[in-house]
Amino acid sequence: MDIALSTPARLPALERGRSFPWVSLVSRTVLFAAFQVVIAAGFALSGREDAWRASAAWWPVTAVLTNIVSIARLWSQAACAGRSLRSLYQVDGRHMGKDLLALLGVLVVAAPMAQLPNIALATLLFGDPQRALEMFVLPLPTWAAVAALVLFPLTILFSELPTYYADAMPRLEAWGLGRVQALAVAAFFHSAQHATLPLLFDARFLSWRLFMFLPFALTVGAAVRWRPSLLPWLMAVHGLLDVSAAWLVFAASR
Repeated sequence: MDIALSTPARLPALERGRSFPWVSLVSRTVLFAAFQVVIAAGFALSGREDAWRASAAWWPVTAVLTNIVSIARLWSQAACAGRSLRSLYQVDGRHMGKDLLALLGVLVVAAPMAQLPNIALATLLFGDPQRALEMFVLPLPTWAAVAALVLFPLTILFSELPTYYADAMPRLEAWGLGRVQALAVAAFFHSAQHATLPLLFDARFLSWRLFMFLPFALTVGAAVRWRPSLLPWLMAVHGLLDVSAAWLVFAASR
């Protein structure tokens, strides 16, 4: 039987899959690029000469579409194992007090990890982090920007962290990797997915997007590995953090 959603540290022997979890690790990275190709093709068919560059502005839409596919995949795996997807997102009321205290401690570390490496790496690669931001935040039609402001953080909340830390990481451990190795691999692919959101063929931009969230990914993954019941809380925090990214696109589109 394939590995289904479970506590990262404990997987029943009956659920230990035989295949390496490549789909869990690379699906989002591939889907980001694939949906951008579709959008670029639409622009090209409409006669735009800068079709690829224009498609990059629509990364919030490619993210939403990818998130929906990821949620569907998580649901399918849970159903195959006779479980409810809701159980993955459910807060453990028995340890809520301890979880909230642990969450505060994790956020003290995770919050700087979400911002400082981003700015430092952009400064190193571009000389000015604003130049990197200008390549990333591009205006959309107002309707698309409004939709992204709502749907991007909402769908990413239920898809991104579960894919890497409730799906890929336990699969890696079941495959035979040690705890540290499984965490490192899951966190690397979690960070690396951003290189195709959006996909721009610029070495500095690719490097920035590839590594900018690696410290944050390692921090979040370690927190889930240490205390799996933190996952729903970290999902909520992650969704709130991504409101800021969607807001930047919304502000640029007005």
